[in-house]
Amino acid sequence: MKVMPESPEVDLDELQEELEGALPEGAQINGFERDDVAFGLVALLPTVIVPDDAGGTEAVEEAFGEVDDVESVSVEDVGRI
Repeated sequence: MKVMPESPEVDLDELQEELEGALPEGAQINGFERDDVAFGLVALLPTVIVPDDAGGTEAVEEAFGEVDDVESVSVEDVGRI
């Protein structure tokens, strides 16, 4: 997934913690990467594991989208474990 903060001033460590706390039941984060986008803006790239019976990533996308300081959430890649 790709999570874009609202501005370059957003504390990314704090945002990571907020995203972890917003996860729906059964989902888990298996690490974060960071991607320099432009003009000082850095996107968070969490690897999210969702159980098969959860029906997809929609619940995680919605939960992340409701976190303060998140501008947008998109799915970059989907795979099976």
